[in-house]
Amino acid sequence: MISWGIIGCGNVTEVKSGPAFNKVKDSRLAAVMRRNAGLAEDYAKRHNVPKFYSDASELINDPEVNAVYVATPPSEHAPYALMSIDAGKPVYIEKPMALNYEECVKINDAAEKKQVPVFVAYYRRALPGFVMVKEMIEAGKIGTIRAVHLQLFKAPSKDERDGKLPWRVDPKIAGGGHFYDLASHQLDYLDFVFGPVKEIKSVALNQGGWYQAEDYVSAAFMFDKNIAGTGIWCFNAHESAGRDIIEIIGDRGYIRFSCFTFDPIIVETEEGRKEYVNERPEHVQFFLIQQVVRTLTENIAAASTGLTAARTSRVMEEMVKGYYKGFKV
Repeated sequence: MISWGIIGCGNVTEVKSGPAFNKVKDSRLAAVMRRNAGLAEDYAKRHNVPKFYSDASELINDPEVNAVYVATPPSEHAPYALMSIDAGKPVYIEKPMALNYEECVKINDAAEKKQVPVFVAYYRRALPGFVMVKEMIEAGKIGTIRAVHLQLFKAPSKDERDGKLPWRVDPKIAGGGHFYDLASHQLDYLDFVFGPVKEIKSVALNQGGWYQAEDYVSAAFMFDKNIAGTGIWCFNAHESAGRDIIEIIGDRGYIRFSCFTFDPIIVETEEGRKEYVNERPEHVQFFLIQQVVRTLTENIAAASTGLTAARTSRVMEEMVKGYYKGFKV
């Protein structure tokens, strides 16, 4: 039985991940930690968790906890992951894996030295609809892949316009801006489907001036087999321009789907156009957590590890490096 402890039981753990630890076979949620003891206790009571802490080291060293889920903002991922690894306990880290690629390497080096598994919550690698797209591509449904196009446009929130900035746009906490928070899912999924990115050319800007982080990124990139990719991420657009599109083009058709809105998956070939339901599970991390637990109990490989997630951090860092050159994040 994998008995999990959560460090940082905030919003992401309420529905997306936390309840899944008790619903996966051979898994249970044994303890939670939040610096505010009252909030930790409240979470524990609402989710029927036996123990709660306000000190991460106490949770990590609890003998009943044998695996740790780090669900804090990225600036705290590496410190808590390294503490868990040092205690010999497998760690499942929220995405992005760490504040920067250098921290990802430190985590992976420590894990290799201690022989402790590391997983990262890029859960689209396990969601049925996204796995189906990968399988269609591998089966040659749209032929030889020529290009991949990403578009993600969002408007600044009212809080951002009012100067009430969320941590997700503070590079010292998040590593970057919304690009790090959201594009990480898209880019990691492409790594899952096509393998590592080989070349990158990019532009990163701040156009709106609402916060310090980048709010616009455009990039051209290459995978093996001459598969070309482009992406445009704009978090300073008007609401009417909002979009969430991933398009994969082959020499016999194309596949179009969304990353975040779970719109139907559209496949068009010479046989015609078909739409497939891309259902959003109640707990979107369930299938990946299930894989992680099976890795720990049955030695069945999970799709998202510290090594794959570090590649995604490296790609994001390369795409925004021109913007951040000259000041330390």
